Amino acid sequence: MKTAQQKLSNAFSANKHICVGLDPDKSKFPKSLLSSKDSVFQFNKEIIDVTRDLALGYKLNFAFYEAEGLKGIETLHKTIDYIGSDGFIIGDAKRGDIGNTAEQYADSLFNIFKVDASTLHPYMGSDSVTPFLQFQDKLNFVLVLTSNPSAIDFEKAILQNGSFLYQKVLVEVKNWNKFSNCGIVFGATQYSELESNINSFGDLPVLLPGVGAQGGSLEDVVRLFSLNRNNNFLINSSRGIIYRSNENDFAEQARLELLRLNDSVLENKI
Repeated sequence: MKTAQQKLSNAFSANKHICVGLDPDKSKFPKSLLSSKDSVFQFNKEIIDVTRDLALGYKLNFAFYEAEGLKGIETLHKTIDYIGSDGFIIGDAKRGDIGNTAEQYADSLFNIFKVDASTLHPYMGSDSVTPFLQFQDKLNFVLVLTSNPSAIDFEKAILQNGSFLYQKVLVEVKNWNKFSNCGIVFGATQYSELESNINSFGDLPVLLPGVGAQGGSLEDVVRLFSLNRNNNFLINSSRGIIYRSNENDFAEQARLELLRLNDSVLENKI
């Protein structure tokens, strides 16, 4: 079985950089789908069927499933199983606790849900990250600078040496990356900061949320990475792909949008 690192490397080599976010919101489903006994899984299944050959992988935001209680957790398992072991799956649960709790979270994500990658809060320090790093064949995307407007509240706090807190986090992630199983989350909406810091990323894979509905420019991001000879980037798109249509053609429209995004990536690589 391929490691998470191998799956990601193969995707990058094939010029696949778009990660499809499976964030199911029934209020955006076509009405005909709501009569299904498991409308969320049916929605996910149809999206996966038409995007599997085009997508880098899938990011499942656990909140959208946990909000459905036990039924949602069952759907989460079914969706992961349906994607299969050949697919690249990010378990977007944004964990960030310490000690035994962090160990349990890591065990849950990697041994129970069997995802390839986690997303982690770093603000309780290395104690909250270390249990995840013990899984050397997995990846862990640590929040560095996020795409939301209130990222400024803490992430852009200025330290005594004049650098920003998020830059300190970036330095620590590189120190934690002894097994080459760390990545970072850097919001595509933070373009000027991305431009200023991209040379500090090294070979860390970069997960970029915020393209599309949140206002980040795919074209600008791809050109920037290309100019810096950096091919290690994943652009996540959720609403822009899966809710391009809320009619019966939602899956067909999702595929068309992913094709458009893939074309845009290729057009803007230098």
